[in-house]
Amino acid sequence: MDTIDKTDRYTIDTLEGLAGLYDKPVEGVLRKETDHVTDVGRAFLAASPFLILATSSDAGLDCSPKGDAPGFVQLLDDRTLLIPDRPGNNRIDGMKNLLVNPKVGIIFMVPGSNETYRVTGSATISTDPELLKRFEVRGKAPRVVMIVAVDEAFNH
Repeated sequence: MDTIDKTDRYTIDTLEGLAGLYDKPVEGVLRKETDHVTDVGRAFLAASPFLILATSSDAGLDCSPKGDAPGFVQLLDDRTLLIPDRPGNNRIDGMKNLLVNPKVGIIFMVPGSNETYRVTGSATISTDPELLKRFEVRGKAPRVVMIVAVDEAFNH
């Protein structure tokens, strides 16, 4: 496999070099970032049937799709998301990563919307029977629920 030459004169390798290519973001873009899920975020999560969960570990990176009926992700409070793990291919790549590195990036999507809602934070995996019961569908509970402590959230 070919390798990328990171030493040529066209490679950006400093923050200053990167920042010099872009205008500063407008104030409104910076102000929308919060440390909790806002009312706009609550509405977006309630309408979202789909998300991408990004995780990482020394073994690698993973971006896993998660989905169910709109609103399948619940808020415990403004700083805590609950994400049920629905049946899938059983690779559990993202959850294996969480055991090593709890940091997550999540993008929520709503079909037909030109916006997304982004959340970063730290996640744990739970088998708490009370949490599992919250997410029963047709009498079947998920195997686990991911509990995400929100660090930052904003619409995008």
